[in-house]
Amino acid sequence: MTLNLCVLTPNRIVWDSEVKEIILSTNSGQIGILPNHAPIATAVDIGILRIRLKDQWLTMALMGGFARIGNNEITVLVNDAEKGSDIDTQEAQQTLEIAEANLKKAEGKRQIIEANLALRRARTRVEAVNAIS
Repeated sequence: MTLNLCVLTPNRIVWDSEVKEIILSTNSGQIGILPNHAPIATAVDIGILRIRLKDQWLTMALMGGFARIGNNEITVLVNDAEKGSDIDTQEAQQTLEIAEANLKKAEGKRQIIEANLALRRARTRVEAVNAIS
């Protein structure tokens, strides 16, 4: 038995195929979803989506949004998403270093909040790459 997973951003369809299971980062923690999962709607946090195809696990960096699960269909609507295999390791690491530096020099609430969000996004991209290495 499988699940149909569809990951959408405002610009494109990132994933649309059958999977065995997923682990999704929500605002209240990670949840595992197998076939015949109870119907739910949840907020999706900045974090990693883990996808199991048969015996192989893939990762995807998600940048926050919403998910709807029901009738063995999962629809994930996010601000942005990137497959771990599509992320350039060096570029992701450089972006992380820049984000860390920007947080150190941020002043005022708004700059600190924006710098923290940029840092979370950068860490998620690095984690998505490292999870498949």
